[in-house]
Amino acid sequence: MRRELDPDSERHFQFRVIVLGDAAVGKSSLLRCFAEGPGGGPGGAATSGPTVGVEFYSRTVLMPPTGKAKLQLWDTAGQERFRSITRSFYRSAAGVLLVFDLTNRASFEHVPEWYHEAAGDQPPAFVLVGHKCDLVAERAVSAEEAGHLAATLGMAFVETSARSNVNVELAFQTLAGGIQQALGRGVLAPHQGCDGIRLISSQSCRQPTAWREPQERCRC
Repeated sequence: MRRELDPDSERHFQFRVIVLGDAAVGKSSLLRCFAEGPGGGPGGAATSGPTVGVEFYSRTVLMPPTGKAKLQLWDTAGQERFRSITRSFYRSAAGVLLVFDLTNRASFEHVPEWYHEAAGDQPPAFVLVGHKCDLVAERAVSAEEAGHLAATLGMAFVETSARSNVNVELAFQTLAGGIQQALGRGVLAPHQGCDGIRLISSQSCRQPTAWREPQERCRC
């Protein structure tokens, strides 16, 4: 039986988060906007081209009321030829940001497939993200329809725009909060090593809470 954790106690965690979705929905732009600030990249697509395999970012966020968490952010390739690489990261994730493009109907219709592939037998926390909400004239999916799908799959829904820096912080903070709630209920639990959730000693967490790390390689 899993031991429940008190979500109100002062704790410092590390959460492994993966960002999933079709190619060109703007996953890399969202991650750069969150990890590096609004100047990290445009909202439409990564200027450096599509992600090849997996890329890594990290940022430390506050976890009300007293804790904080270092988010290990894994940017996955949406192309089918890289799926065998990205699948290896599903099982060790504590949270999944599932992204579709509000102007691309097909990317929305593929959301259930991504969800069922990533959930497995022990689902991590999920948040559904409708990206590129600034492109109002090109919109192909309504907020009501996306919200209904998110509710059906048991997750929150957030509309974002990396280009306009709309709700990017909210999306990641909502996911971190979902992981925190799962910890409090005992659905997820910390593990040793480089698993999805690690409880970090207070001695190793003396960085400013707003500190952002540069892009780096995983030390797993």
